[in-house]
Amino acid sequence: MGCLSSKRKTKPQPPSRDTTMTPRRGNQGRPSITSVNDLQISATTFIQYLTQPFNARYRVIRELGSGQFGKVYLSENRVSKEKRAVKQIEKNKTEQLGGSKSKFISEVEIISRLDHPNIIKIYEMYEDAKRYYIVSELCTGGELFDYITSKGHLSEPMAATIMRQLLSAVSYCHQNHIVHRDLKPENLLLDVAPKENQPINIKVIDFGTSCLFGEHQKLKQRLGTAYYIAPEVLGMNYNEKCDIWSCGVIMYILLSGTPPFGGQTDDEILRRVKTGKFNFAHECWRTISDPGKTLIRQMLLMDPKARPSAAECLQDAWLQTYAAPLTLTSQQILLSLNNLKSFNSEQKLRQAFLTFITSQMMTKELDKTLSEAFRSIDKNGDGRLSREELLDAYKQLMPVEEAISTVETIMANVDVNQSGYIDYSEFILASANYSKLLSKDNLEIAFRAFDKDNSGKISADELKAMLDANSEVSEDVWKALIAEADQNGDGEIEFREFSRLLLEAVDRHT
Repeated sequence: MGCLSSKRKTKPQPPSRDTTMTPRRGNQGRPSITSVNDLQISATTFIQYLTQPFNARYRVIRELGSGQFGKVYLSENRVSKEKRAVKQIEKNKTEQLGGSKSKFISEVEIISRLDHPNIIKIYEMYEDAKRYYIVSELCTGGELFDYITSKGHLSEPMAATIMRQLLSAVSYCHQNHIVHRDLKPENLLLDVAPKENQPINIKVIDFGTSCLFGEHQKLKQRLGTAYYIAPEVLGMNYNEKCDIWSCGVIMYILLSGTPPFGGQTDDEILRRVKTGKFNFAHECWRTISDPGKTLIRQMLLMDPKARPSAAECLQDAWLQTYAAPLTLTSQQILLSLNNLKSFNSEQKLRQAFLTFITSQMMTKELDKTLSEAFRSIDKNGDGRLSREELLDAYKQLMPVEEAISTVETIMANVDVNQSGYIDYSEFILASANYSKLLSKDNLEIAFRAFDKDNSGKISADELKAMLDANSEVSEDVWKALIAEADQNGDGEIEFREFSRLLLEAVDRHT
């Protein structure tokens, strides 16, 4: 088939459980955390696996799409009023095709490991007798597939901007030992509907076929979609470089509107994939730069060892030349850097409440500005900020010695998980404009989320339900946390005490 007009898929199979994680549930282990300082709070803390009725927490507004296993709905959180996308998966359909509960838990928890501005954010997972529900951020711009077909093909600057975002997300996944295995335009959503002459922002979705992989590990399952599947996957002996092949196919389609390996049937397409032969014979390629064609050739090399990594692709001359520059002003970047510098994580309870608000309640408008600031500092595009990248940014604002001292302070205060980098959600937490984020309405919504019994107070048990993943925290830790906000000494947190604790953070930010 010459044009991009089919969403043909190979037969779906359950993802390999090369490594599976366990959902957030309590256990009976002995307490291992005996100090508040040892309690790790991150955006992942609030991604919960719940068995309470989904409809008690969300109101379904309308259907957004459907697939083999279920449907996706636009839904509204009854407390926060935030709009979400909810993937409802029918258990009976998955069981008929050999699917299992662990497949969907694995998908949720793999995504929850990922903290990147171009990877879909997940909030919660529910289960009832008939369905699973995966609650994620709402992207309103539709599939990249539909956008390409509406345009025919994209200009080099547009294609390069998309590829930079995609390769950044893939590089981040591979650094975290996660391979996607089904990258295609249908699994890339536009964050919002694009406006004329405005850069497109994409989100990678559908990690149902992804898995964790080990160094030098060879994967065996034949998974993917006909147009985009790598030849070594067909041979059932491959590694993460299969994602680079898929990126090469996507780039080819972005620039031409046609797949490099076409055909009328899946079998015909796959035969051509196995040969690895493609060309730039169509007339549209006459106007495409040689560096663009060279990058496609490199990503579509038959030998996976010869293919560049995603990190290497990000440094390619074509991306450096054609990808649209970020539109953030120097003043907006300066604001983020100043907020980052003044962040202090000493009060663990305040950090926990702020993490909940920034990870669960951040508006698209506020998130967009912070995302662009993050990416402007992230020079190598790997989805995290190194000491060197932070130092380069602060050296533009202050003398070198002061910049070095500032970066060391930031790494101590902001790198909560002690990874040696500032992750995306850590950056958002530390650089957010709290004067806008901590409105009275947002404070009330956040308080109600913790006050599960609507008593007007947050108890130690309610705090534990929100923050404790494995019941391994000493009771003394919960008491110490409550004490950080509990002014009247009753062992609980009233709204007034909750607000006071959080609004103190506003004074620290511009």
